[in-house]
Amino acid sequence: MCGICGAIGIEPREASEIVVRRMMAAMVHRGPDSEGVLLASPAAVGMRRLSIVDLPGGSQPVWNETDTLAVVFNGEIYNFRELRGELEALGHRFRTHSDTEVIVHAYESWGEGCVRRLRGMFAFAVVELPEGRSGRAAAVFLARDRLGIKPLYYAVSGGALLFASEVRALLAANILPVQLSSAAIASYLLFGSVGEPSTIVEGIAALPPGHTMRISAGAPVSSPEPVPYWTAMPEPEGFADATQRPGDKRATAQHVRKLLDDAVGSHLIADVPIGIFLSSGLDSAAIAALASRTRRGIHTFTVAFPEAQFSEAESARRIARHLGTEHLEMTLSDREMTARLDESVAAFDQPSMDGVNTYFVSWAARQAGLKVALSGLGSDELFGGYATFRATAAVGRVTSLARLLPRPVRAAGAGILARGGWTGSPEKWRKVSAACLDPDSFPHPYFFTRLLFSPRVALAAHRGEAVSWRSQPWWRRMEDGARAVRERDNFSGVSWLELRFYLLNTLLRDTDALSMRHSLEVRVPFLDAPLVEGVLALPQSAKLDGSRPKTLLRQALGDLLPEEALAQPKRTFTFPWERWLRGELGGRVAAGLRDWSPALDAHIAGSFAAAVWSDFLRGRTTWSRPWSLYVLNEWVKRNVRAAQPDAAGRAKPMAISAA
Repeated sequence: MCGICGAIGIEPREASEIVVRRMMAAMVHRGPDSEGVLLASPAAVGMRRLSIVDLPGGSQPVWNETDTLAVVFNGEIYNFRELRGELEALGHRFRTHSDTEVIVHAYESWGEGCVRRLRGMFAFAVVELPEGRSGRAAAVFLARDRLGIKPLYYAVSGGALLFASEVRALLAANILPVQLSSAAIASYLLFGSVGEPSTIVEGIAALPPGHTMRISAGAPVSSPEPVPYWTAMPEPEGFADATQRPGDKRATAQHVRKLLDDAVGSHLIADVPIGIFLSSGLDSAAIAALASRTRRGIHTFTVAFPEAQFSEAESARRIARHLGTEHLEMTLSDREMTARLDESVAAFDQPSMDGVNTYFVSWAARQAGLKVALSGLGSDELFGGYATFRATAAVGRVTSLARLLPRPVRAAGAGILARGGWTGSPEKWRKVSAACLDPDSFPHPYFFTRLLFSPRVALAAHRGEAVSWRSQPWWRRMEDGARAVRERDNFSGVSWLELRFYLLNTLLRDTDALSMRHSLEVRVPFLDAPLVEGVLALPQSAKLDGSRPKTLLRQALGDLLPEEALAQPKRTFTFPWERWLRGELGGRVAAGLRDWSPALDAHIAGSFAAAVWSDFLRGRTTWSRPWSLYVLNEWVKRNVRAAQPDAAGRAKPMAISAA
């Protein structure tokens, strides 16, 4: 696990080294163990290393035998031993025992198609040097894993391309304009995070999951085009037997069990101790149960709260005893949260309404001396743990009916729904109300279920124009997602959309940034590619059984887990925000919202934030709305202030000097 970065098209060599070292310095937390740099004009790459596999021999860049290819890599390749054997049979000679070296030899043998052979989480850059180490770079090949577990961002400026594992590392290069993206802020208002491939900074983009990009180093870079290698819902070869017998639920559960066992086993490969984030729920208990059967000395970690109704500590403690793990709890009070508010919010690479919980549980794991922790992320998306699986179908019926009604009738119905005229969460009914009023606001009903602010509220708050949203990369990605699931059943469709949107844009991004702030690698076995492909290939009937969520997962692992874990209803791992924001923490948040950033005010008026805070205090809106605005404002105040506008009102890039 590392942080990688690079510059292509900056000369002389001394200037490119300055840029790369600035970016590396901004990512020391991602790799405190060592660093490496390759300077091969007109390209330069660098990395910071967190040593996990082959501690003495895995320093980067890693070269092939002829010194014509070099790689810097962030992530883990779980099938590297199998690939190494295959590559050695083809005549390759290895110098290390690291998973990194497999990449460079795989690229040499299989070219850009090597990414299809890699099983793991990864973002890497291969530098091509036809004349060897002393020659010039001819091209750089960038790649990102199928599900976007590891991030990779890039920007083009003045004919040069920069890339890095973090947005703020690109800003640290000090040559890019630092300007907020108006369209990205619209995405944030709608969903509480910025939708990829857009980022919060204008001109910086994410390489999409399952994509590669090859950049020639011999000409100025203008508009590089990512190339997909994994784009839709694949049908895996190994699941033919189970899909041919959809009624044989036992056979299906057994096959899923095998996939789960293999996924967790592969994710335990490390030369350092491994821990697991453990709650009282099914997902983390499943990971812990499978891992403890394979590896001794597994550590588990739980965040506890003084507020008993929010704390899962007691249940997690019993599960840990049942599984025989070495268990540690960290109790977090509102007072401690307030005291450490600045450091936790400062850890975000991009603003998000979620993620602070990961910051604290990662801190606890690192304090215990761990470098690696396993998480249950991805289970809800694959096995149907979220309410969105049911809500999307209901919202779809509302949008279908609303399209048949004249607008005045829709408006009247939306008003009744917004007031929460039935049982359930008022926020749920506000989302349904938005679907009723403007059924064509989004390309799929799913997106209504993930709203932070309704499109009408977001449009009123945002100083941009809604028509421009539909031309943005994050919107086009939503349209692509809707097309991909058009012919799928509701369960599989929502599963895919959750994987490609909420998981990617919020959970995975936050997990990476906030865990790596503590130099902790978080692995996600539920997102192992064979498992994801296998479960996605199953029909809805195999995954949905009555009203109980995650039926298939319970069937696959029921004999391993205590009844308490199997019977536990779905609980979202979140802090007692509603209570805390009405106490001391709320005072800090209110003060932060009053100190509204001038850079952000150009896109969202400070008066809007004040009104949202007032609504929260009156019980008229959820805590997530003022909190999301607070994090956004704090991020902007910390990161968007250096750029000065030129005469045309554009932000000026800062010059670099080789001196």
